[in-house]
Parts: sequence; structure tokens; C-alpha cells
Amino acid sequence: MGSVKDLQVLKKTTEKELGIGRFVFSNRYSVFDWGEMPDHIQNKGASLCLMGAYFFEKAEKQGIRTHYRGLVTKDGKVSRLDEIEEPTNVMEVSLVRVIKPKFENKKYDYSRYKPDLSNFLIPLEIIYRNGLPKGSSVFRRLKNGDLTLEELGLDHFPEPGERLSSPIFDVSTKLEESDRYVSWKEAQEISGLTDSEVDNIKKTLRSVNSLITEAVKKVSLVNEDGKIELAYDPNRKLMLVDVLGTLDECRFTYEGISVSKEIARQFYRKTNWYEDLMNAKKEASVQKIKEWKELCKIQPSKLPAELKKIFEDIYMSTANAVMDKELFECPKLENVVKKYKDFMKDFSK
Repeated sequence: MGSVKDLQVLKKTTEKELGIGRFVFSNRYSVFDWGEMPDHIQNKGASLCLMGAYFFEKAEKQGIRTHYRGLVTKDGKVSRLDEIEEPTNVMEVSLVRVIKPKFENKKYDYSRYKPDLSNFLIPLEIIYRNGLPKGSSVFRRLKNGDLTLEELGLDHFPEPGERLSSPIFDVSTKLEESDRYVSWKEAQEISGLTDSEVDNIKKTLRSVNSLITEAVKKVSLVNEDGKIELAYDPNRKLMLVDVLGTLDECRFTYEGISVSKEIARQFYRKTNWYEDLMNAKKEASVQKIKEWKELCKIQPSKLPAELKKIFEDIYMSTANAVMDKELFECPKLENVVKKYKDFMKDFSK
């Protein structure tokens, strides 16, 4: 399936019918499009699975269609979150077709995506930004000239941690070797979307953003940014797919401290591996080649043991807090954040 979860197919999808599958969320994780990193994060898979179920069920209550079918217990029963008494890392979902663009003549061919296509994954990651925390890709894109202040609605270069007066809706490719930010115009063209469908996608994104923001605010988390994935069913009706509202899909902060996969990103940004990775991506872009990882000379190291334990506790404590269910044995979220603050002070010396 991918670098962080596996897929079990129970019923294959066809051109006209949804399939049925089960996501098995692993303890693997990925940063910077690298794929599987050296460490496995204990209970990460279960925390992602449960938080994803929590937000899918909240979305459905608001009338937003999803591909979520339920959580799978040890005895194989498909259940709702309020029926779960212990963690599970398996979620049952409806499946659509994944139609990958072909890479030919040093570019991706999206010609199969047309307005009459149905039952497929939209090949985009749909992103909202409520703020610009440290580590946001916006700063790099502004510096490189790939994004303008006008597009952000700002009249000055932003500072890390700055809040936006209104959310920005961003979009990137989903099925290319490395995610690529594109304009909404290009996103519409490559995905075969009509004007009204783009409006509906933005409406859905706005609703999901508000839903997540209000839910995490109750436990003192700030929803800085996040992404959703969408698909069309056999009748070309929009629905949320993959997973949403987790620490892999969103960037949350607690009193200005990252409570997300950003913990790992911030550590690796200070390593030689990250510099090598970014140079490889730039070189691949210049050469217009697909396999940028082949240009990397350095492999990522493991996380320090103390940071790995903090990383694990962040996932579990955030899931407990947001769901208001003590399914994981771990410290409280505020205590984990304090440990992370202390670690970073020593790490920065």
C-alpha cells in the first residue's frame, strides 16, 4: 500500500462498483517523501487508525460522505469507535480505483482523467493552512519564488508561527514520485474536474478544516495545517478517503510546540542526510528524472532513543486526548510536550 500502511483487499473494485478493503496501519513512518524511515514508532499505527475513525465518524454526522466502514476488532467484527474497548490498527473502507498517471517523455501524462470518469481516487492532496508554523513549506516556496505574498493574502514576509487571517487552500499532486505543488488551475486540468466540482472540493475542505479545528481546540491543540484526500464513487459523487485528522495528515501545535510528525522533520533537518536529500530532489528536477532517491548518497540515521520515546508518546497521548478515551497507557499530552521542550533545549546546545 505505502510507506506507513498496508492494504488488504476483500473485494476488488471495478469500473462500476466500489471494492472493500482494510487498512492495516503500521508503526512505520515517512518524512520528506523518503518512504520507510529506520525506526518503528510503537502504537503509532493504532493511534492513527483510531484518530482517523474519530474524524470520519464526526464528518459523517455533518453529512460529509466518506469511504469509512468501521474499525476491525481482534475477533474480526467491524465496529464503531464507541464500541471499541482496546486499540486496533485495522480499519475497513470502501475502495475506488487508483489510476496512476504515466511518466513519459520526462513528464506525467494525466490524459485518462476526464469529466466522465468515475469510481477513482482524485490524484491530488488537498491542503488547508490556518497558520505558518516553523517548518511550513510555505517559507521555502516563498524564498524560491514558487509562491507569492499575494497568493497568501499577505503584505509582508511572514514569521514562523504567524496566524493567517483566513485559511489558505493549497494543492499538490498525489501520485507522482515526489509530491509537487501546483496551482488550482493546473490541479483542475490534470484531474479532469469541472468548475463546480472544484468549488465542491473547496467547500468540503473548508468543512473538514473547521471540524478538526474545533475538535482539537478542546484539548488546547491548534490546527495549523493539514490535508485530505478525495475520490469519486461510481456515480461521481465526492467522498473523503484515505484518513484524516491524524498526526500524519495534520500539523498541530501545543503552546507553540509541534505535536505531529514535525517532531521527526525538525530533527532530520539538522542532519547531513536532509541536505543530501534536498540536493537530490533539485538535481532530479533539473534533469527531469523520476527516481530522485537514486541520486542520494546518504541514508537517514535512527532517532535518538529519548526522542523516539517522546515521538511514541506524542501519538498515543494525542489520540487519548482528542478522543477523550484512555485507550493507550501513556503520559498526559501536556507532560509529553514538556519532555519534548526539555529535549530540544539540550539538543540545541
